[in-house]
This record gives sequence, C-alpha cells and structure tokens, in this order.
Amino acid sequence: MACCASAGGLVGGWWDDDGVANLYRDTGVVLRVHKLGEADRIITLLTRRNGKVRAVARGVRRTTSRFGARLEPFCHVDVQFYPGRSLDVITQVQTVDAFAQGIVSDYPRYTAAAAVVETADRLAAEEREPATRLYLLVAGALRALSAGERDPSLVLDAFLLRAMAYAGWAPAITECAGCRPAGAVSPSPEVIRLLGALLHGDWEVAERCQPSARRDVSGLVAAHLQWHLERQLRSLPLVERRAGG
Repeated sequence: MACCASAGGLVGGWWDDDGVANLYRDTGVVLRVHKLGEADRIITLLTRRNGKVRAVARGVRRTTSRFGARLEPFCHVDVQFYPGRSLDVITQVQTVDAFAQGIVSDYPRYTAAAAVVETADRLAAEEREPATRLYLLVAGALRALSAGERDPSLVLDAFLLRAMAYAGWAPAITECAGCRPAGAVSPSPEVIRLLGALLHGDWEVAERCQPSARRDVSGLVAAHLQWHLERQLRSLPLVERRAGG
C-alpha cells in the first residue's frame, strides 16, 4: 500500500497572486541526498517529466518527520513541489515502489544500485531537462535489483549499456571496425554475445554465459563508460562482481 505524507501547515501559504496554488507533482527516483542546516536535506531526484530536480525537504532529519524515510536513495516516489527561488521545496511525498527495502540489506545489490543512481546523476547533468527514457531505465534497474531474481552485476551492466545508448555512447558491438587501433581489445565471441544480450534484454542468453565472459564484459562496460564521462565513478570500484551465475 502506498504511503503519503505532507509538510503539514506549510502548503496553505503557497499561493500565487490569483489565489491558485503554485504547486506541481512528478514521479521520480531519489538519486542522492545532502544535509542542509540542522534538520533539512537537499534531495536530488530524477523525475519522469521534469528531469533532474534538486529540492529541499524541510525537517526530514527530525525523528518526528513523517516522510524522511521515503526520501532516501533508491526510493521511487510521487512528489509534490513548491517552486522556490533557488531550490524547490518538497511539500508531499507518496511511495510508489519501496525499492530500497530489497536493496540496502544486500551488499551486491546495494553497490550495484549505488552505481546505477550515480551514473544517472552524471548523465542527467542539466536540471529540468526532460529525461524520460533515463528515468525509466533507472526505475527498471532498481526494480530488478530489489526483486533479487537476477545477478546484480548483470543488471548493472545491462543498465550501463542502455544508459550509454541513451547518451549517444552505445558501443559498436556487432559492427566490424575498419581500422583497429593499436592496443585495442579483441573480445571473444561469448563476450560479444553477452554484450548484445544485455543491451537488448535477452536474459536467457545472458544468464547462460560463463563467469569469465561476465568479468570481461564488466571490465569493458566500465572502461567505456568512464572514458566518456572523463572521470571515474566513485561507486563502481565497490561493486561486488560474483564469480558464478
């Protein structure tokens, strides 16, 4: 059952000159949080319609807060905002999916989810720029990680490949390179097959691949992503890569 809470006593004062409530709603995934003052937090969300949004959640660090637990990383929420001068203000939160419950207690899932949201934060660099496809990719990856039915490492690599395709950085998996530069890797046929399966969601093929192929794919995907980002993801070295399927 979905839960909802509001910043009681505040909404009534937020009206425009015509007496109309100056509020908007969106569905989003919490990417990260930062402390602000003694009791507040700045919440960064990737939303369906408004792209990346940074907003203040007032009083959420107090033990009496009614929606602090719903504004943690990996939470999938429906949020009401009041537009502010520098940062918007969160006035109401409703849980859509409690992804965090199935993620935070399992280290491989947690580290994979951390890499997912950090990647999304980097790719959605411009605030308020619509990024519906990226939002759907993030929500889908967190849903799969929370369910725990697939290898977290495979889920992460599938997300990274699709996120890079969204950003215009899709690796050329099946096309032949006319000129291979010195030092370029020569992936095995199984590695090529696994890359294609993850990119296109063929889990039956992906889960049959050998651990060695999975390790090679993880290394190639991480290197490709970080080359384009021009910096290393902080969470990626912490991801636990399992040896088996």
